[in-house]
Amino acid sequence: MTKVTVLSQTGASVGEIELNDEIFGIEPNEAVLFDAVIAQRASLRQGTHKVKNRSEVSGGGRKPWRQKGTGRARQGSIRAPQWRGGGVVFGPQPRSYSYKLPKKVRRLALKSALSAKVNEQNFLVLDALKLDAPKTKDFKQILNNLKIDSKALFVTADLDENVTLSARNIPGVTVITANGINVLDLLGHDKVVFTKAAVEKVEEVLG
Repeated sequence: MTKVTVLSQTGASVGEIELNDEIFGIEPNEAVLFDAVIAQRASLRQGTHKVKNRSEVSGGGRKPWRQKGTGRARQGSIRAPQWRGGGVVFGPQPRSYSYKLPKKVRRLALKSALSAKVNEQNFLVLDALKLDAPKTKDFKQILNNLKIDSKALFVTADLDENVTLSARNIPGVTVITANGINVLDLLGHDKVVFTKAAVEKVEEVLG
């Protein structure tokens, strides 16, 4: 099993933790990671694009001229697609872009993302992450103690409002719970910081 140093909020070493190699020590599958990122980004699309077809644009209730005898092409409405101000043919309509990957693929993607962070030595473990009050200054001090100066993802076992509110205004810092870990967040941050309890929770779910 892979051993990782457990740090306190002050940045001091307080022990070691053994990570489950089936979750944190596999060979990252790049193809599965790619599929998971594309699927997650697709589900984030709003899909609210909309154009009007010829039944929705205003006007055009009257035939512009008679069918025969004018020498011009026959027309039924001035709101047909070939007219200026007419409806759009085959334009975008509101839709959902989301789709689901198989459960085994999603689990493999998460394991691959976690293992990649461990392999890159960008995976940190804290013994606990607690704040007495929601203060951005206190959270910045934790970042300084851990020598983190890049985008960081903090994963806690349960929701802690003091921690979440303290980190909310710091650019590049995201706080999520272990139940909400996802491939896009894991790969989108340079450093990943788990609490010890969060590691145990993830190993329980993915193990």
